[in-house]
Amino acid sequence: MKAIKFLFILWVGYFCMPGHSLWAQNEKPLIRFGLFADAQYADCDPNINRHYRQSLSKLEECINYLNQEKVQFTINLGDIIDRDFKEIDTLLTSLKRLDHKVYHLTGNHDYKGVTDNNALYKKLNMPSEYYSMEKKKWVFIFLNTNELASYANVAGTEKEQELSALRQQIKKTGGIQGASWNGGVSAKQLEWLDKLLAKSEKAGKRVLIFAHHPLWPKSAFTALNNVEILDVVDKYSCVKAIFAGHHHAGGFAYFKDIPVVTVEGMVETTENSFGVVNIYDDRIEIDGKGRMTSRVFKKQ
Repeated sequence: MKAIKFLFILWVGYFCMPGHSLWAQNEKPLIRFGLFADAQYADCDPNINRHYRQSLSKLEECINYLNQEKVQFTINLGDIIDRDFKEIDTLLTSLKRLDHKVYHLTGNHDYKGVTDNNALYKKLNMPSEYYSMEKKKWVFIFLNTNELASYANVAGTEKEQELSALRQQIKKTGGIQGASWNGGVSAKQLEWLDKLLAKSEKAGKRVLIFAHHPLWPKSAFTALNNVEILDVVDKYSCVKAIFAGHHHAGGFAYFKDIPVVTVEGMVETTENSFGVVNIYDDRIEIDGKGRMTSRVFKKQ
């Protein structure tokens, strides 16, 4: 009997050690947020694998789940609508049911029918076309990779000249990301990013970067000047992950030691695609639902 009792004590001691699964079940994340990309809602029939009308019910499922899971906030990676700016209110009305704040990025489709970019940012309650916020010594950076784009009302501005130079450079170097649905960031935004990362690193804070267009690896869906963006990121060790949408198939790769996640698009699935991101002191976990892939990244 004493031997059995002794073995039981050893068993309890082992399984309750920090880092073991039973211990980890009671571990609470520092930050817990919802994530989705490319709902691309439109009141129209499916086209090949894109189920535009179903995105409304998928978003409702996403909202119910995120409220149930008590996330602290949710991030939309862009392309909430597909083709008609008037339909954005339908999606935003649904999102009002969330019991927490939504941080939006714009996607290339969100500019359809928009003549004033500021009106779009205001509608999405964005403080600016690119911005940041902080939670518990984690800095969340929201880039605007649509800033230099043919669809983003840059005609007659300095940004049009930057876009032209960027496209010429892509053509000269044989780049594959020069399609009209891709965009990039301005020199001004790059300078802003550089200063913010320098400030974050000096303060000992950790950083997550979010963009609509993927930054890595290079593909037909990558941001136009992804190399210049990553050159800035590469100067700092505070960046712990990069998240993007746009490429509905999703994807994953490491840029140096930084995990770069392309989130699967909600519109291009008969299931659904959304998830919860949990940030712990030693790791980041993505709990994907439907077609969104679950992943774990250990502390760098």
